[in-house]
Order: sequence, then structure tokens, then C-alpha cells
Amino acid sequence: MGERTVWRAFLDQWSEEWVAGHDPERDGPLAEEVVRDTWLGFAPASEAEVAEAEARLGRRLPPSLREFLLVTDGWRDAGNFIYRLAGSAELEWLRDTDDRSWIDVWEELAEDEDDEEAFGVQEAKVLARSLRLSLDGDAAIMLLDPDDVDGDGEWAGYWLASWSGEGPQRYESFHDLMHRQWVSFHALRKPPGATRDHWDAEVERARREALAGAVSGPFAVFAQAREYGRERADVLSTQMEAMLGDWRRHLAGLLWYGPSKDDLLAGPLFAAELLPLLVRHDRLAHAHDLRPLPRLKEYAPEPIRELIADYEARADAPGFRLTFGGGPEFDAAVHAVADFLAAHPAFQVPVEPTPRTGPIVITAYASGDPAPEVDPWADPMKARAARAALCDEAWPELRAALRLWRPVCEDHIAPISLFAAPVLAEMITGARGREILAMPRGAGSGVRRVGRA
Repeated sequence: MGERTVWRAFLDQWSEEWVAGHDPERDGPLAEEVVRDTWLGFAPASEAEVAEAEARLGRRLPPSLREFLLVTDGWRDAGNFIYRLAGSAELEWLRDTDDRSWIDVWEELAEDEDDEEAFGVQEAKVLARSLRLSLDGDAAIMLLDPDDVDGDGEWAGYWLASWSGEGPQRYESFHDLMHRQWVSFHALRKPPGATRDHWDAEVERARREALAGAVSGPFAVFAQAREYGRERADVLSTQMEAMLGDWRRHLAGLLWYGPSKDDLLAGPLFAAELLPLLVRHDRLAHAHDLRPLPRLKEYAPEPIRELIADYEARADAPGFRLTFGGGPEFDAAVHAVADFLAAHPAFQVPVEPTPRTGPIVITAYASGDPAPEVDPWADPMKARAARAALCDEAWPELRAALRLWRPVCEDHIAPISLFAAPVLAEMITGARGREILAMPRGAGSGVRRVGRA
């Protein structure tokens, strides 16, 4: 962890943002001293108190926990589900506490394992030897493993909740374990403060870099910002992920309805880009796929349901033409490519074999009678090869058309509505999607950002 002043600055920020995000209607009241001092901790432990705890436990404490105690002898609200961390005098081995039932449960689970290396057996051993850090939680506990020590003397940390559906989650140290609780707190509560402002600024910087043709850097920023609950990062990264492949899975995750999606659904990105994809996604869905469209029709606000119904009615009408959300010039150029492909006979036949459900019928022709003309595209392999060649031929024209693309709002960074056209979805492989992302896009466009908290 380093200097204990690092802990102090981090915990000061944690306290400030926890208090700023406190909801009196949802949360219990804050302690009077927490409100007065904006501090979730306590007075520091002395070196003598830490040494006394180490003598009692028979082990020198790991550096990051030691330094923590010398800043605050205990802690309130270590994340969303741990209400109190132990001070130096309260540290105990889990097996010696009222919480040893955690050990009992895991040892019972391990009884059915014949292999000593099996997951349940090993995790039961970890719990049996661990140091308990948390005193109170929502069926959750924090621990340190004294037998899993790195070169700096740090003990591996564990987070375990009975309701998580997972086993103990391992972290490299007490510091890493606390940092994970900090990130989780931000993801769920989204408090105002320096952390939120930092990640919003980072997301905006990454958005501009993505439009300039950067790929890896923005991806990394968006991934981190998503962990902190910054929903704009989710919207932006989903567009990049869709271009790289499996757009259906990424779209379904983004548009699975909850009230937090209302701003996105009310904005131009949904109407222009996401809705056409959503409708096509539902038409392609299999029985057990995640299908956000029916959920939106049932739970989304009435204006969104009306928007969906209007689009579906227009899409089912004769002569309907997709629009691709990047401006009329871009639209015309894309349709030229899509129409060229769709008009070819190879794109008018299925390329997947039809499942055989009845007996095989063999037809014999009398000698001298002419056999019926063979459809040149009846062979799926030939059709697939022809389609691939046509996509190769048309790709440079679509790539050139991307110079005309303009975003419809500041949350729009990639032309994902191209996947709403089946022929274009077939053309845009993951490699071509990456090529699109590496192009500078939307230069000089005047766009506005959709408001979002």
C-alpha cells in the first residue's frame, strides 16, 4: 500500500462520496459523528495496539491492513453489503467467532468431494484458516488468508456472500479487496463527487479518441468506467463491441429494460440506430435467447412503446426502406451497396441446409426425357462462396461511403444500424468492423449529447 497518507486520502474521498450519496429514505441514518466529520472511520490505532493484536493472533499483519489500522481503527460501510470492519482489538480468526458457520457450510459442501484438489475442498480450507475482517454485513463477509502471501507480505483477501451464487472471490491483498468494495459502491449508488467527475471526463476523452480511429485505448477506458457504473460508457462500448462481432448479444445486454434505460430510450440514438437493430434482433432470436423487445413493449414508458409500435408498422408496410442514421448522403451510398448485393441471386437463396423431416425421395427420369434445369444456386456451398466474393467486391464501396457518416448525437460513435440490413450484416465481419472503428469518423459534425445523470 505504501505511505499511510495514501490510505488517508483514499478514505477521505470514500467518506465524502458516501455521505454525498446517502439516501435517507433507503439507507439507515448516518452516525452523528460521520455527518459532523465526513469520516466513516475512527481514531487511528497506535503501534502498540496493532502489535498487541499481532501478538494475540500469532502473526504479523499484512502491510496494507497494518497501515489501514494506523489510519483508522475500524471502518463503517465497507461497500454496499459490509456495514462494519473490525478494529485492531476486534480482529479474530473466523473459526473462533460466531461466524464460524461459514466454515461449517463449506465443509459440509466439501464432504461430497472425493478429490482433495476440488474447488469446494480448497475453499473450505481457506475459510477454516482465515482472519475475519468484517463484523456485520448483509449475509456477506470479508476475510484474509494468512497462508496465501505474496512477495510483499500481503495476504490474499476474500469476499463471500451467501446470496451471490458464487464461491469466495479472491483478491491479491486487503488493499485490493477494499478497492473492489469502493468500485462496487460507485457502481450501485453512483454518488456525486470527484470519482464520478473523473470517469465522466475519461469517458468523454475516450469517445473523442474512438471517433478519431483509436480502438484499444477507448475500449480499456470504457471497461473501467462501466465498473464504476458510468452508463454512458456502456452505451459507447456496446457500439464498438457490436462492430467487432456478435452484435445481437451486445445489443440484448444494452437494451434489457430497467428504469435506468429511460434516458437512452428517449434519445435519438435509440430511434435512429438501436430500434431497427432491436426489431431485427427479435426476428432472428431463438427460443431461449434474451429478447429485450417484448420486455420493452411491456415495461417501457408509453412514448417508447408507441415509438416501437410505429416503427414495426412502417417496417411491415410495402416499400419500407431502412435508414442508417448517418445522414441522407450516407444513407444513399449505403443503399447503393445493399441493393447491389440483395439483387444478386446468390443472396436470394438460403445458404443453410433445410432440416430433413421426412423420407428421402429419389426421382428417376425415363431415358431420353430431359432432366429439369438445375438451379445454379441450389448448392449452399456455391451460394456461400458467391456471396463472400460479392461482399469482397462491394466492401471498398461501403468503406468509402463511411466518409459520409455523421453521428446523430454525442453518444453515437459507430454505424451499428448497418447490421439491420441482412446483406450488410453478412459483409461486416469482425475484421471489417475493426477496420471501420480504426477509421476517423464523423469529422466536423455538429452533434449534441443526450442528457443523462
